[in-house]
Formats: sequence, structure tokens, C-alpha cells
Amino acid sequence: MQVVYEDNHLIIIYKSSGEIVQGDKTGDTPLSETVKAYIKEKYAKPGAVFLGVVHRLDRPVSGLVVFAKTSKALERLNKMFANGEVHKTYWAITKNRPQEMEGLLEHWLVRNEKQNKSYAYDREKPHAKLARLKYQVIGATDNYTLIEVNLLTGRHHQIRCQLAAIGCPIKGDLKYGAKRSNPDGSISLLAHHVEFTHPVSKDFISVDSPIPEDNLWRDIAQSAKKQ
Repeated sequence: MQVVYEDNHLIIIYKSSGEIVQGDKTGDTPLSETVKAYIKEKYAKPGAVFLGVVHRLDRPVSGLVVFAKTSKALERLNKMFANGEVHKTYWAITKNRPQEMEGLLEHWLVRNEKQNKSYAYDREKPHAKLARLKYQVIGATDNYTLIEVNLLTGRHHQIRCQLAAIGCPIKGDLKYGAKRSNPDGSISLLAHHVEFTHPVSKDFISVDSPIPEDNLWRDIAQSAKKQ
């Protein structure tokens, strides 16, 4: 577990791919419990530790997760996320390059609960929710493209589904059309940056994620810096 930012009210953690944010039917230890144990030990807290989960990342995704350490921060952060006041930027590695180097994607997404998958349509369908994101190609290697994504809505598997809908499934994402899996079971999607006004102090918080420790991520991140 890597702590990227911490104060009295917030803690921002780098989540590795494969970790779950909250407990699920697998029974695996979630990141939230690991963070609670860290806080309890670091501050020698007696009794139960308060930790509020305000958003999640899919299990195969890596990157930044924001937790609330106080009930005041949790209540305010929940409202901020609901109102779009927390801005998250993602990096995705794809085999294919979009036709346009940047653009706005709008689809109507229908979620299939049994398959744990969303389907994208160009027009409204029953039970569909509008999904919007902005993207920009920011780097490349000989074989892969790095796309920066700014979410304008927060839908189930939105980035995975919408990039697949334009012929650019994320590397390793078999569920959305990648040809092969990544060796570690991850998909090459990183919650790279988060920024918002602190819910209590009102300071401006802006945090970048560490880059996953593999050669492709390192090389493609370097290509982004050169542009």
C-alpha cells in the first residue's frame, strides 16, 4: 500500500491492480481494511477506526483512491463526487489508436448485471444512461498508444466500454475486446490524477499517481513527457 497524500480528514492511496476497494463475495481483504489497519497502527488509535469509502476502482485497474478519515469529510466528499466537483484523469494503454487525436465521446450505456458488463449505443435505449468523456492521445510506443481520459460522467465500466466502442479496447481487457490478457490479470488503465477543493480546509488538492512498475508503463509514460 502506498500513501500518496494524507491529512487529518483525507487519505489518498495508490491501489495496485488486483486489489478490491471494498469487501465483496470473494472474501479477499479489501484496501479499505488495509488502510484502517495502517491508521490504527500509525496513530495508535484505540477501538474501531473510521474510514469512509467515497468512490471505487474496478479490481483490475490501478491508481488513486480517495478515502475520508472523518464523518465530516465523508459527507462533504460524497456531495462533491455527486456534483462532479472531484476531477479525475485516467491513462489508458490501447493497441489501436483512435481516428482522431482528441475528442468527446458520447454513448448511451446499458448495464448487464449478470455479465457485469456495460454495452454502448449511439442512441438512447430503455434503461440506458448517457456517458460522456473527453480523451486525448498523449503518448505512444511502437506498438501501443497512451490515451488520457477526463470523465464527464461516472458510469459502470465507462472508460473500458466507450474506448472499446470506438475500436480501442484497453490492453488486457478481455471483457471489452482485447485479444489477450495481461500476465498479472490487470488491465492497462490507471487512475492517474485527482484534483479537488479540500472539503474541510478548502485548500486545492492535486495529486498524481505513481506509474505501475512494468516496462510498458514506464516507456509509454516517458513518451508522454516528451510530447
